[in-house]
Amino acid sequence: MVYTHSDSESALLLSTSTTTTTTTTPIKPINVPKDKFHLTYIIYFVLGLGYLLPWNAFVTAVDYFAYLYPEASVDRIFAVVYMVVGFVSILLIVLYAHKSDSVVRINSGLALFVVSLLIVPLMDVFYIKGRVGLYDGFYVTVFAVALSGIADGLVQGGVIGSAGELPERYMQAVVAGTAASGVLVSVLRIITKAVYPQDAHGLRQSANLYFSVGIVVMVICVALYNVAPRLPVIKYYRELKIRAVDEEKQEKGPLTGSVWRSTLWEIVGRIQWYGVGIILTYVVTLSIFPGYITEDVHSEIFKDWYPVLLITAYNVFDLVGKCLTPLYLLENAKVAIGSTVVRLVFFPLFLACLYGPKFMRTEIPVTILTSLLGLTNGYLTSVLMILAPKVVHLQHAETAGIVMVLFLVIGLAAGSVVSWFWVL
Repeated sequence: MVYTHSDSESALLLSTSTTTTTTTTPIKPINVPKDKFHLTYIIYFVLGLGYLLPWNAFVTAVDYFAYLYPEASVDRIFAVVYMVVGFVSILLIVLYAHKSDSVVRINSGLALFVVSLLIVPLMDVFYIKGRVGLYDGFYVTVFAVALSGIADGLVQGGVIGSAGELPERYMQAVVAGTAASGVLVSVLRIITKAVYPQDAHGLRQSANLYFSVGIVVMVICVALYNVAPRLPVIKYYRELKIRAVDEEKQEKGPLTGSVWRSTLWEIVGRIQWYGVGIILTYVVTLSIFPGYITEDVHSEIFKDWYPVLLITAYNVFDLVGKCLTPLYLLENAKVAIGSTVVRLVFFPLFLACLYGPKFMRTEIPVTILTSLLGLTNGYLTSVLMILAPKVVHLQHAETAGIVMVLFLVIGLAAGSVVSWFWVL
């Protein structure tokens, strides 16, 4: 007897699995605790916002780092280090998730985030002091980026995984939080660009603001996450998972390495097409955003404000897309995955904004397409991340969520590579 979970908060089902069919019969009705004051939702939203904020701080401060280290390809090195380290971190978590505790992983990751964010402002105060060409500082900064990549694997894998065990609204909260992180950084970028002069002193002040905000948010995340296990909703679903795991142990015996590998491959097989959809979504998105937005299109009207405004438009509509699933969740997996293929149409449309008719090479079409890119990215990400953990049994939902993060990182890396070629 193994427990499955559905999107409904009113009842849970007991599932009897065979090799050919699955039948369901209701278990004794149990009232699911209410999320009073939406505290559980808020916590998962803030955690989603938090785990992307350190990376956003590093990339938003790239102008400052480029000023300090003019001979280094700062943005490319940061991206490669962060993605490679993050990928390895998540891969190891997937392989050994059955031997580790998500609470320990997430708390360790949050602590690493705080350390990585502290390194840059402390080094600026005590060593760099605005001086150019101190490349020892650059190597330390790259180390901080790597620490942040490790932390991202620990926190993102754990948060997405734990949200996968809960009703769909909590996964939506996480992905909406990630979009809110982009909006927050965009707002900070607009403020610093408007307030601080775009010289060495202004860039230094801007960078310190990004990292200071990041540290404050991470401390809040630590506090909220450690309150979460006491909330009735989380306690309820954790107890259900424990019961489901115990049932599975009675059927299959202890979870040895070979049994885990077999189970893992079964999980991957069940969610593989959702993973393909996530990969394709981010290949399209990262091929265009932010490289195309910041380097390939220009405006005589908005001048150097143009990329800032376009990035803000993308982030706002990404957030809107990730907030639409509570209003309407596309539950047809084939349609959702097929929609990720349809998004390939953005390639010729954005190319037309470079080489097409004159009306396409103006600000309005570019802004509309950028907004649609964010909207579709947000909505499809939310749909796929919500649906994937629901196709496996409750005791494996956390692993399914972590595997989806692995697919997401693959999509981010592949999209970053493709971005160098498709507009050539």
